Amino acid sequence: MSDKTESSLQRYHAKRNADRTPEPMGKPQRGEDKQRFVVQKHAATTLHYDFRLEADGVLKSWAVPKGPSTDPREKRLAMRTEDHPLEYLDFEGAIPRGEYGAGKVIVWDTGTYRNLTERRGKEVPVAEAVERGHVKFWLEGEKLRGGYALTRTGRDGEKERWILVKVADDEADARRNPVSSQPASVLTGLTLEAVGEETSDQS
Repeated sequence: MSDKTESSLQRYHAKRNADRTPEPMGKPQRGEDKQRFVVQKHAATTLHYDFRLEADGVLKSWAVPKGPSTDPREKRLAMRTEDHPLEYLDFEGAIPRGEYGAGKVIVWDTGTYRNLTERRGKEVPVAEAVERGHVKFWLEGEKLRGGYALTRTGRDGEKERWILVKVADDEADARRNPVSSQPASVLTGLTLEAVGEETSDQS
């Protein structure tokens, strides 16, 4: 693991107060990546979906306002965000008001993925592919399956603007819309509204 990877969570930690937020404060983890992914539904200032790929001991992350699509014709904006710790894979809860990313979070989908990114006939490691601005992968989730690609298209100030698209394969389905038809958590079955109620009951 490189020095760059060791420090890749500095932005994450700098934006959060460990005494106030229930979010995990993990470190980059050494060892073989299990190539897991998670999509979290996040009701912050605006509702969006946080798309995360495990790579190099952290979660490479993007905020997707409209959520992933199963229709190859749909191009979904994905804004690159800071790397997150692997412990975020199963994070659900309510980030307190006044904290960065305040709002309710559920695990909308999760599973494993296979890296399909190639350059000159050779596989490109996911972390390197992200730095280069294009990564292709096959998802094995409960709601999302098949090939997807993330491609950097430019910047809005310091933020990288990417596009998330579904690859046209046997898992593509223009008639499905899991964002609207399957709103609940794959871990707990809770909706965002129910997460808010549970948090209130415990406070």
